[in-house]
Amino acid sequence: MRNRFLDIPASLVSCLLCVATTMGISQKVSAENSELPYWKDIQTTSVNTEYPRTSFMTYADRSQAMTGRFENSPYYQLLNGTWKFYFVDGYKDLPANITDPSVSTSGWHDIKVPGNWEVQGFGTAIYTNHGYEFMPYKPQPPLLPEQTPVGVYRRNFTVPADWDGRDVYLHIAGAKSGCYVYVNGKEVGYNEDSKNPAEYLINPYLQPGENVLTLKIFRWSTGSYLECQDFWRMSGIERDVFLYSQPKASINDFRVTSTLDDSYKNGIFRLAIDLKNHKNSNAELTVGYELIDRSGKVVATAEKNVAVQSGKKETVNFDQQLPDVQTWTSEAPNLYKLVMTVREDGKVNEVVPYNVGFRRIEIKEIDQKSANGKNYVVLLINGQPLKLKGVNIHEHNPETGHYMTEDLMRKDFELMKRANINTVRLCHYPQDRRFYELCDEYGLYVYDEANIESHGMYYDLRKGGSLGNNPEWLKPHIYRTTNMFERNKNYPSVTFWSLGNEAGNGYNFYQTYLWVKNADKDIMNRPVNYERAQWEWNSDMYVPQYPSAGWLESIGKKGSDRPVVPSEYAHAMGNSTGSLWDQWKAIYKYPNLQGGYIWDWVDQGIAVKDENGRPYWAYGGDFGKNMPSDGNFLCNGVVGPDRTPHPGYNEVKYAHQNIAFEADDLMNGKFTVKNRFYFTNLKKYQIHYEVKENAKTIRGGKISLDIEPQGSKTLNVNVSGLKPKVGTEYFVEFRVTTTEPEALIPVGYEIAKEQFRLPIEPLARTYKVEGAALNCSDKDNLLEVNSSKVQFVFNKATGMVTSYKVNGTEYFKDGFGLQPNFWRAPTDNDYGNQAPKRLQIWKESSKDFKVAEADVRKDDKDAVLTVKYALPAGNHYIVTYRIHPSGVVKADYTFTPTGLEAAKTEASEAAVTATYTPGNEDMHKTSSDLVVPRIGIRFRLPAEMNQVTYFGRGPEENYIDRNSGVTVDLYKNTADQMYFPYVRPQENGHHTDTRWLSVGKKSGKGLTIYADNTVGFNALRNSVEDFDSENAVNRDYQWNNRNAEELKHDISTAKNIKPRQTHINDITPRDFVEVCVDMKQMGLGGYDSWGAKPDPQYLIPANREYKWGFTIVPM
Repeated sequence: MRNRFLDIPASLVSCLLCVATTMGISQKVSAENSELPYWKDIQTTSVNTEYPRTSFMTYADRSQAMTGRFENSPYYQLLNGTWKFYFVDGYKDLPANITDPSVSTSGWHDIKVPGNWEVQGFGTAIYTNHGYEFMPYKPQPPLLPEQTPVGVYRRNFTVPADWDGRDVYLHIAGAKSGCYVYVNGKEVGYNEDSKNPAEYLINPYLQPGENVLTLKIFRWSTGSYLECQDFWRMSGIERDVFLYSQPKASINDFRVTSTLDDSYKNGIFRLAIDLKNHKNSNAELTVGYELIDRSGKVVATAEKNVAVQSGKKETVNFDQQLPDVQTWTSEAPNLYKLVMTVREDGKVNEVVPYNVGFRRIEIKEIDQKSANGKNYVVLLINGQPLKLKGVNIHEHNPETGHYMTEDLMRKDFELMKRANINTVRLCHYPQDRRFYELCDEYGLYVYDEANIESHGMYYDLRKGGSLGNNPEWLKPHIYRTTNMFERNKNYPSVTFWSLGNEAGNGYNFYQTYLWVKNADKDIMNRPVNYERAQWEWNSDMYVPQYPSAGWLESIGKKGSDRPVVPSEYAHAMGNSTGSLWDQWKAIYKYPNLQGGYIWDWVDQGIAVKDENGRPYWAYGGDFGKNMPSDGNFLCNGVVGPDRTPHPGYNEVKYAHQNIAFEADDLMNGKFTVKNRFYFTNLKKYQIHYEVKENAKTIRGGKISLDIEPQGSKTLNVNVSGLKPKVGTEYFVEFRVTTTEPEALIPVGYEIAKEQFRLPIEPLARTYKVEGAALNCSDKDNLLEVNSSKVQFVFNKATGMVTSYKVNGTEYFKDGFGLQPNFWRAPTDNDYGNQAPKRLQIWKESSKDFKVAEADVRKDDKDAVLTVKYALPAGNHYIVTYRIHPSGVVKADYTFTPTGLEAAKTEASEAAVTATYTPGNEDMHKTSSDLVVPRIGIRFRLPAEMNQVTYFGRGPEENYIDRNSGVTVDLYKNTADQMYFPYVRPQENGHHTDTRWLSVGKKSGKGLTIYADNTVGFNALRNSVEDFDSENAVNRDYQWNNRNAEELKHDISTAKNIKPRQTHINDITPRDFVEVCVDMKQMGLGGYDSWGAKPDPQYLIPANREYKWGFTIVPM
């Protein structure tokens, strides 16, 4: 193998690196030469902040340090809690003396810190995707609104007496946007990188006893032009605020190299400790370290004496080779505890702990060749070309805004690990310190990203376009990149650096790339990536956004000059995540395809209540009046705001599972078990296998297989002697469970599963058909079939079966019986590809039916009722109901072809301005081919018939392009519980591959439907129309409000184009159960939500004939 970080011309490196390094030397800057206030000055990124450094805590002794918890240090004082707060909508309304500590706060409000002020009743929370909320149309940086809100926070604090003689630092972990700091009325400094800590040495500003801390935060600053991320635009203190102190002679920072030699077994450990001396005299220090394994054994230790002159810094270096280290991976995140101790005059000055993990990160060629004749180039972690099974994650707490508690972080990680997720991309800013520490502990590869996105400026490289190519903005780009790197350089979990997101490429990103490469080259030499670089030289991996399965297959086969890992893909907005398994089939197939990061982890709904006290999740446009908004486009999560997993979560878990099963010979029960782990032998897991006759287990067992990482073995299952039976299918199922606890995963948890249907076809069912003689009549638009036992009535005027009564029980609610259905409530993806307009004719076809022909006749003892519907698309839907004397009804349907084209639509604004997607020319190509959302029927039963039993895929809802993670089995539920409350109501609750379903009362009275082949179905306490946004006429459209034209709110531009502002509190269970039975419903899609349609194999072309049917058996 040959190391293959991208080759860069030496002259270019030298030239750009000189500039980049110069820009990153110091952050103790002043704005004396600027006539502008800090918050309006591009070049004033910070004032009087400490140069960024590793987030660590100082302790008095080793026992405290070994806990690793900041709160266990006597030199740490958390300032979170209730502060006083003064708010103005415009900075000019701020009293001139507002930061004077003598000003009374009696009229001020209380506010919780941390927590955004907009969710605490101050100002307006705004959500836009790629526009600037303060200037959504034609932004003119660095101009900012004159009506820029300001919040002033104040609280008192007392420095502990035993901190006397020590350096006292104020640490503000995150405040948005332009944050001025005052202690006792004196200006301490300023910062405007809201997602990185700012630290200030505050000794000169302290006074004995009680002190007053004041933060004056401008909602917008020039820094806001680089914080145009796709999330809630909110303000205030978002992370912890605390004080800590250090001895005058102490550790300033350190750099840990903990990698592996070429055998990937032995550790290479290097430690560089930077010491500072703020005393007035020289300091004679002894600095040492211990490296301690998880058993408590010291595996390496050393110490050195060093003299540090007053006001100077010195660096002490250690290095050590460690044989047979326990490596750090996502599969086994082995950590060592590093304990650094500084002594002076024989006494301990401080003890500083840190976690260390041994891992090696490389990009190399391998021997395998691609179709282009060249060797594949792959990413290696500890020598293995692993697959990155990732999600993007924003900071989101539905109660506080952006402030994440540790408990909520742990909940996220628990759900991730249980879905076989091994990596997170931080979109699009560094996270809080505790986040990284937990990733170290639990084993998640972190794709760390600088707090840079200027999406609202788009990507034009000419003057006045992208800020990424504007040298005037170089300093802020360098500043934010430096902040990320210096704080996070030592976390074992940090595996990749990212320069930012959707901010164009060009001059500034060439320099930040070179700065990071230089800074990390002697530490861990991690890959540096940037999505907008695409195939340019300043990205070590190709990290595109939203590719299709077809594109992945193509680039995988062709090969590439670097690893391919989509930084965003599988846009999980609402009911989505279709074709995820198709993408992963390509990823598993080709070595240069090494995974990707789903967009994204959590729906960003804010918890609110309506006027009746009903809770719902608020999204863009729900706060303020005519605010710029992108509606519910921030609700793209695999989990909901409260961390309830979406049904698609199971598809994510399946696609990512680390154990695969393949059928070699189904008839003889021969299977291959593949170990997809890269560092774990399968013998630590239990494999359960079952042979099932429908839902009944008839054989089974469990086994532990010794399969090395990336290995495979044959597993034989006894399937002999199985005979065809009526209505009976046979399956072999595998489940893999844990036998010992893992990080956030308990014993007995299922980490993988698979199901195979055996090729033994069921014998045909027979039904009871005998009963009292049937009579047929055709009178007054009613076709009736009657007997003393049965009544079946079709209304030619309405086109519906209005009555189905057997043995005195009427099944259809209020005459809403069997009728054609071709429409589904549009999903977010449907709106994105303009299906509501393109396919509107099928909504018209699902109501106000036009019956071309209808008749009823006797056929021996049966009655045969035939209906021919003339559909608006110019084709027909032909229905035949054969009613048996017993009341059993056989229904057959024929959908005839139509040559009608889809309604013409224009490319949406979202599609035009979206991020670049490779291959999207085909994916977003407007097609005139008409497709059908679904081909089926629906009817309503009384609400008390809400018990649902079915034999098909479940238990979670599933669709034809998202059903690999669910298995065929017998499931019982209620119509109430089969509803899934997506943040914006839409199609939900569907189930595919259903053999039969029963819907009825607890007593058993109801209907059973047996499919001729298989069907899909929904059974819910609401109608299709309830979930159809366009029908919610009491709710306004999701207006964007970015310019004067959009503020006109022209309904003609919105109908069937924009969804309405609907929420879960708009859905109230009805007094019926609506059952939809489909030959097929089209797939969900999910490559993106602004143009991509479901893949062709998951569509239903309207120019073909379809035949299907089922049998209704009354119970």
